[in-house]
Order: sequence, then C-alpha cells, then structure tokens
Amino acid sequence: MAIIECVPNVSEGRRPEVVDALVDAVRRTPGVRLLDYSSDASHNRSVITMAGDAAGLRNAVLALFEAALPRLDLRSHTGEHPRIGAVDVVPFVPIEGAGMADCVALARETAAEVAERFEVPVYLYEEAATRPSRTNLEDIRRGQFEGLTAKMADPEWTPDFGPSHPHPSAGASVIGARMPLIAYNINLATDRLDVAKKIAAAVRYSSGGFRYVKAMGVTLADRGIVQVSINVTNYEKTPLFRVFEAVRREAARYGVSVLESEIVGLVPAAALVHTAEHFLQLTSFTPDQILEHKLRNA
Repeated sequence: MAIIECVPNVSEGRRPEVVDALVDAVRRTPGVRLLDYSSDASHNRSVITMAGDAAGLRNAVLALFEAALPRLDLRSHTGEHPRIGAVDVVPFVPIEGAGMADCVALARETAAEVAERFEVPVYLYEEAATRPSRTNLEDIRRGQFEGLTAKMADPEWTPDFGPSHPHPSAGASVIGARMPLIAYNINLATDRLDVAKKIAAAVRYSSGGFRYVKAMGVTLADRGIVQVSINVTNYEKTPLFRVFEAVRREAARYGVSVLESEIVGLVPAAALVHTAEHFLQLTSFTPDQILEHKLRNA
C-alpha cells in the first residue's frame, strides 16, 4: 500500500473548539490516520499531519475544507504568520510506495475538486507548480489575504483552478507536492523584532543564507519575546544543528541569547540523529545503535 503524508496549515490557532472540529473532520475520514496536530496562538495557525492512501487523503482534505469554511473568516483574522487562505496550504509528501509524481497528481486532482466544490481559488506550488513563478510558497503568499484581490487582478496571478477572485471569507488556497519539511522555530531572549528579522535574513536562502532554509522574524506578543520562524526544506543538505548554530552566532552579535527552540509537527528521526551526532561529537554512530530502531527491525 502506498503511504502519503499530508500537512494542511489552517488559519486558526486561538479557538480550541474550532481546531477540534477541523481535526475531527480529518479523524473521521476512512483510509486516513491522524498523526499529529498543533496550534500556535501568536501565529494564529494550526498544523495538522495525516497519512494514508491517495483516495483517503483527498477525501480528508475535502472534509477539512467543509469544516473550515463555515468557521473561519479571514476578514477578522489576525496573526504573525503570512496567509492567503482559511485552509492556507496543503502539501502532499511521498513516504512509502509512492513517488513525487503520485503526489503531484493527487495535488492537482484535489485542487480541482476543492475549487469546484467550494468556489475557492487554488494555486499549485512546489513540485506541482504549473510555472516557475509559483514554485515558492512565499511568492504566492506575498501580499497576504488583504492584498489578494489586487494581486488576482493581474493575469500573472490567475489561479490554477477556481474563480479569478478571492473567496469572500476563505481567500485562496495553495496545494502542492514537496519533500519532507521541518518547521523549526528558535525563540530569542529579547523583544527586539529588528534582531529577529536581521537573523532571519542572514540564514534564509532568498537573502543569501542557507540553500534549504526559509525564515522570518516574528513577535510572540503573549510572551514578550521574538522568534526566528524557520522552514528547513532539506535537512540532509542543511541540517538542523547548522541552522541553530548560525542563529545562535548571529544573535550573539546583538548581545542576544537563544532562549529555546521548538519543532512544530513531526520530524524525521534522521534529522535528530544528525543533531545528536554533531553536538555529542559521536564517532562511528549508526541508527542501529538506537534501541527502538533495533527492536523495530528485529
């Protein structure tokens, strides 16, 4: 059986009862296993992780839209994370017995059905993108929901599926296929947003940093601190420890220390093994030395 992962990001992280309703829509879908979900109030965003076969995941995404649209309204939504949609982004990730081509096909089929059933415009991104200018999520999302009407008036930004204007309350959605991504946040012991933004610019690829890093500086108002919010799109070529060390060194330039870091959602075990090898200076270490791995493979 082919296994595909799907990681929808929805624009709600402050109302637990709403998040529960969205998660329950996924949980009730046959052929899909809910793996994880987490919410962030400052970002006002939740990340849901599920896995299953293509048909199950397509149905789960449709169920998620059906649950989300009556409950989410971007006209009154605020939060630190950029967004253009109520169901903002839906990536499909090949895990086992499925390739990227399968995920691209699934993304396009799901996008077409979402647009038809809910009248939400949909853009395809990453490996499913129909043109190079739409490969990067940040390019599609630039201008956010508030600038979406003007953006969609430009023929360059006609959606891949659905109406050529935003849904009044749900905006637009971005659906695609990509390799595993690690959502990794580093919190700084300061309230200086300018420092977080400078550090984000130093480590992200678009402004000269690591090839497989996207980053932005945000304020966590409820805690009185700032965060470097990071996506690592290839942990093998840009390991987590390298990103952490770079952020720590950049912060030190401004007399700021790292308070803590966090992983949002799930993470491949290999990414943590690489980090342990680096910081513990392990030699000749193999995954077979991990007790749980050995037991699983026995």
